Amino acid sequence: MDIFTPHSHKDRVPLVEGIHAGFPSPAEDFAEPTLDLNRYVIKNPASTFYARIKGDSMEGADIHDGDIVVIDKSLEPSDGSIAVCFIDGEFTLKRIRIEQNRVWLQPANPNFPAIEVTEENHFVVWGIVTYIIKKA
Repeated sequence: MDIFTPHSHKDRVPLVEGIHAGFPSPAEDFAEPTLDLNRYVIKNPASTFYARIKGDSMEGADIHDGDIVVIDKSLEPSDGSIAVCFIDGEFTLKRIRIEQNRVWLQPANPNFPAIEVTEENHFVVWGIVTYIIKKA
């Protein structure tokens, strides 16, 4: 994962509201001046960062190689959260699964095994994924 500088509020992109996915609609009536994507996807600026994903272990969760995820370090992990985890010296993106006092890092691709987190592991949940930014 490449970590980007998270918050540049200087660059704003024009925003058009009300684009229908059904029948065509004139968009000019709904034009807003600009969109600050950071304001839209970031609730806790001091604890949020972007990361580009490498690999395909989460493709079943619609997170693919090259996607950018928004990660909030202030959120508490819970069962089912998709999280950036640091385990035994490496970062990984997995779904957290908690069952019977055991923690698993679950990939969303059947070609990858789940990772059981034990007391022997050096393990930290680094942050929780809040948004996925995809290339069309």
